[in-house]
Amino acid sequence: MSEDCIFCKIAKKEIPTEFVYEDENVVSFRDLNPQAPVHVLVIPKEHYSSIREVTDKEVFAHLMYGVQKTAEKLNLKEFRTVINTGAAAGQTVFHIHVHVLAGRDLLWPPG
Repeated sequence: MSEDCIFCKIAKKEIPTEFVYEDENVVSFRDLNPQAPVHVLVIPKEHYSSIREVTDKEVFAHLMYGVQKTAEKLNLKEFRTVINTGAAAGQTVFHIHVHVLAGRDLLWPPG
């Protein structure tokens, strides 16, 4: 884990956060700057700066399982998942995370 990474601190419970879902590999929690009525982040407990650093396909499996379990906990039937990779793509915290968004029309392009 990275000592200065806010998501690592959340995963280690150094920053008090209510988890939507937690298992031995991942945690999920509500985004502090939600872009939809439901906006939850799913992160691995192990630190990876971005999707580009992940070399073990099990990490992806655990992330997607965490997304599924988070959606179940929130009774979501339809939702969007997003992974931003790199600053120019909108990644602001450099610890891989999956955004789970729901609660409004998320069609793209809007209109």
